[in-house]
Amino acid sequence: MPIDESRTFKSINIALLTVSDSRSIKEDTSGDILAERIANKGHTLIYRNLIRDEKSKIIAQLHQWIDDETVDAVITTGGTGLTGRDITPEALDAVKDKDIPGFGELFRWLSYDKIGTSTVQSRACAVVSRGTYIFALPGSNGAVKDGWDGILDTQLDSRHRPCNFVELMPRLLEK
Repeated sequence: MPIDESRTFKSINIALLTVSDSRSIKEDTSGDILAERIANKGHTLIYRNLIRDEKSKIIAQLHQWIDDETVDAVITTGGTGLTGRDITPEALDAVKDKDIPGFGELFRWLSYDKIGTSTVQSRACAVVSRGTYIFALPGSNGAVKDGWDGILDTQLDSRHRPCNFVELMPRLLEK
């Protein structure tokens, strides 16, 4: 998909949340990959946190960042699988105004080339909440690469044509 180099790149502010019972920030390689890609693209990582798979704590963190006018988008990694402790999509459901169903569909389509039918176990998803985008990626290194490189890299680039998430930001709160 084309990047229109004649247009000005607009950096956005991103908060990054890792959801994990088994990792610490020091061991958060998926979060490190996303943080590096965010910076390399020219965006600003303004917050980074790691929370255990506890729905109420995830929801509280999401609300805090949604209410922070400096946060344009939140990317989460982890907690999107099928086990009893995987509750990131349910946390997004609790804060969302609108689903972005194509995000999860496209993620699984891209992932299929790498992991085959195992991609059906992913509940990657995205929502809009009070004018803030929230993207939930699985916790594996490969999955965050697929999600960033295959979707977010271009959709969070204001120069991407024919359309992108950034150009819609001023209109997300329209009534």
